[in-house]
Amino acid sequence: MTPAEQEHYVVIEFCPGCRWQARASWMAQELMTSLHEHLCEVRIRVAESGVFRVYLDGELLHDRKQAGGFPELAVIKRAIRDRLAPGQSLGHSDGR
Repeated sequence: MTPAEQEHYVVIEFCPGCRWQARASWMAQELMTSLHEHLCEVRIRVAESGVFRVYLDGELLHDRKQAGGFPELAVIKRAIRDRLAPGQSLGHSDGR
């Protein structure tokens, strides 16, 4: 089965007490806008205090605590694109 035939998904975990729901929702929207042909789902999920994590198919792509900050959207888009559709252009998010 090719990557395009698989049902890929992203999960964004966020701390509601830190008021990061808007950031998580914005990121989910941007990922679906750019990568909707390769993702079947982008979901946001409440997590414990201080958490902001991004997963692709269960694999951790970014953890705010480990990285020392929030992920740049372009970096997350490129990481997902590189796994699912390496030839796809992301326009200005490619930084080229």
